[in-house]
Amino acid sequence: MNKPLTVLQPICCGPNVPPLDAREARAVADTFKALSDPTRVAIVSRLASGEPCCVCDLTDAFHVSQPTVSHHLRILRDAGLVDSERRGTFAYYWLVPEAIERLRDVFTPAAVASAV
Repeated sequence: MNKPLTVLQPICCGPNVPPLDAREARAVADTFKALSDPTRVAIVSRLASGEPCCVCDLTDAFHVSQPTVSHHLRILRDAGLVDSERRGTFAYYWLVPEAIERLRDVFTPAAVASAV
């Protein structure tokens, strides 16, 4: 006995999900480029606790030199993912919540976000 084959519809972007405009796509790509290094991803993960973190703590946590941590933090800061302030001789860094939301929005289409 032959079973009828079910034909599945191709999965693609629905009509309710507009593509990113070119400027926004470039900005998101630049942000992901900043996250293309495992050490930078680990730094962002560490900063996700919400507490400002001193560069010296990051140096100890990742067993890399202070100039290396500063280089990674500069790339993350240039991408708008982190911000900082000086407190005496130390620099403290934290995640920029709006930047993380922008990344989250890339994976949450508007139609889905409005339903949540």
